[in-house]
Amino acid sequence: MTKKFEIKSHDGPGRLTKKNNKLTPNLIDLKKHHITKDTETAYNVEREIAEYGVRKTLEQAQKETNVKIAVIQGSKYIDLRCKCAEELENLGFDNLIIANSDDLLLHPQDLINLIIKLRETLKPTTYLIFPFAEASFIPLLSYLGIDVFNIETAEYYAALNVLISPTKNYDLETYPIYNFTPQGLINYNKKTLDLVLREVREHMHNNSLRNLVEERTNTSPQNTAALRILDKDHSDYLQKYTQLY
Repeated sequence: MTKKFEIKSHDGPGRLTKKNNKLTPNLIDLKKHHITKDTETAYNVEREIAEYGVRKTLEQAQKETNVKIAVIQGSKYIDLRCKCAEELENLGFDNLIIANSDDLLLHPQDLINLIIKLRETLKPTTYLIFPFAEASFIPLLSYLGIDVFNIETAEYYAALNVLISPTKNYDLETYPIYNFTPQGLINYNKKTLDLVLREVREHMHNNSLRNLVEERTNTSPQNTAALRILDKDHSDYLQKYTQLY
């Protein structure tokens, strides 16, 4: 059966989409989905190692034709990332996870350049998944064109005894805001992620996502730097989707 895909609106490069009656940007529970095997490589490695990771990832993906989620490898090399993503797309994968997401959040220039290049390279029907994003980064990532975030982020931070808020993560040892049980903290973090994605979608509906992005970028130096780089180096990308009044 053909999947029904629709871009309902753009707010800057960010897109509000609907596939099989599910709106994005949204959350996914990756544990409930089969992800094709990949060969992980660290972010800052020699190019030969990154090339090996991409080659082995593609070889393994060719063996799993019934799986729709795969991982974009390529370490810090954007051309390798795009090659990996494009070939995975050609193999039929329409949900692609960006590997090394934690490292990318610490390298704003690479983060911006990679997401824009991927979004320009891939088909509109292909979803980009950014795992383990801090909640304060989600508006900016959605604005760039990320479609899906993972719910396991809530469990990851709960295991560290960290409470997620829309603007900041709190170590409950240092900031004992609540006295949660482990499951209670997971549930709280899940609700926070859900709230932030609801905020993003509603701001997209109202063409005000940029306002939310600017508000949240003040929460960390990396967030601030990423938006400045986006505005300075990629004005054409922004103007392509920004409505003129």
